[in-house]
Amino acid sequence: MRAATLVEPGRFELKEVDAPEPGEGEVLIRVEGCGLCASNLGPWTGVAGVGYPLEPGAPGHEVYGTVAAVGPGVESVVPGDAVTALTYNGFAEYDVARADAVVRVPHGLAGGAVLGEPVACAVNVHRRAGVREGDTVVVIGVGFLGALLLRLVRRDAPARVVAVSRRRDSLAMAERMGADELLGYDDDVVGRVAALTEGRMADVVIEATGKQRPLELAAELTRVRGRLVIAGYHQDGPRSINLQLWNWRGIDVINAHERDPGIYARGMEEGVRLIADGTLPVDRLISHVYPLGEINRAFGMAVARPDGFFKAVLAPAGGQ
Repeated sequence: MRAATLVEPGRFELKEVDAPEPGEGEVLIRVEGCGLCASNLGPWTGVAGVGYPLEPGAPGHEVYGTVAAVGPGVESVVPGDAVTALTYNGFAEYDVARADAVVRVPHGLAGGAVLGEPVACAVNVHRRAGVREGDTVVVIGVGFLGALLLRLVRRDAPARVVAVSRRRDSLAMAERMGADELLGYDDDVVGRVAALTEGRMADVVIEATGKQRPLELAAELTRVRGRLVIAGYHQDGPRSINLQLWNWRGIDVINAHERDPGIYARGMEEGVRLIADGTLPVDRLISHVYPLGEINRAFGMAVARPDGFFKAVLAPAGGQ
């Protein structure tokens, strides 16, 4: 099979390698697409602690495709089933996943870009955020994850949903996803949220960027006894926080990155249902699709994030 190998920061090589075989409790997936996650950008740019070359196909983990074969003991899926899965070497034509990390895709979605793993992240972050009707919610960062979170928060009909982003096209997407207020970083974000809440500030603030300044802003926007939810993936070094402010306001800080495999799988199952019923319009958020042979270009675009870029998918089945 063909697989992309990250041989050094900023450079994948496409290589022919042996296809994996499914072992006990494993599923072999013919990869139709693998999303490019923000967490993939750390190895691409060369964050500390990453050893090169990576395994063929790594660090791709947002896979959808078709079951090619199953290992002993697997009864939940059969060859030919359309599935989405959490895998670890998905920038390749085939990858193996644990059977309990594979979710069958409904017939009506088969052949589509059903990105179960990142949608599971949104579902699990939303659950951890504990949004209640009547809350004022601020989402900082409107990329793929932030846009999904806005839709999930809107579904709960809170009193007010505020989106904050540096990009105007992202704010336009936020409006389509249900945000009531659209603010850029150049706006008086703290003053505007204070005015909207009569000085109380927001009940729930979700930081979905993985960057230092938005994390600081998130604390400034959170009310006394409010909830600051960290959904962004902070991978490029330590962060500084105003712990005096966190202490004074008694903020509940929630690190919403889920690591329990069972909860992850349930998040994928719920996410697939929400895609199927139209709640989460994932197809609207996939802005770029590249064949596997253009993986370096895809990563370059994900770093640059030009206007109109939200989510890239690598499609091994798309040829060179």
